[in-house]
Amino acid sequence: MTRRIPATLLSLALLLVPSLAQAAPNDARDLAAIQAVVDQFRLCIIQKDKPRFLGLFHSANPEEVPWQFVVDDARLAKVQKRKPEARKARRVPGNTYLAFIDEITAPGAAPCTEDFRNVRIDTDGEVASVAFDYTFSEKGEVINRGREMWHLVRTEAGWRIISVIYSVRDPQP
Repeated sequence: MTRRIPATLLSLALLLVPSLAQAAPNDARDLAAIQAVVDQFRLCIIQKDKPRFLGLFHSANPEEVPWQFVVDDARLAKVQKRKPEARKARRVPGNTYLAFIDEITAPGAAPCTEDFRNVRIDTDGEVASVAFDYTFSEKGEVINRGREMWHLVRTEAGWRIISVIYSVRDPQP
């Protein structure tokens, strides 16, 4: 004699099975490892540590890692007075993570810091997004601020940044 499983029990079981196969979102170990990348990024700027900074990125070729800014309307209006062709979010060839670190580590470059607030991390253990408010300072004076967002992937060598987008606003008065 064969027993039949009631349809409602079978339906419930099928609904539960896919959720068992999914990764636990925001596992504490992943959150800590990704936060460590955020902390290293900040320290590399302060310490002008180019080799360690370069190691935070997925590709050694900076052209393979999107690094894109967008300026707010107020800043755009100021820039357009000098350069009418300026646009909010245009791709600037050479605007890469390598150009950024080269600029702040150049001989004679002013001391810089980038401070992060309201850091939010979301991950499934393989991919992650990080979002935060930032202020960028040179010689202790804020020169711009905005919101920054990264995408990361977990590689055999750990978490690596695969893209960066950020808004640029003038310092608050």
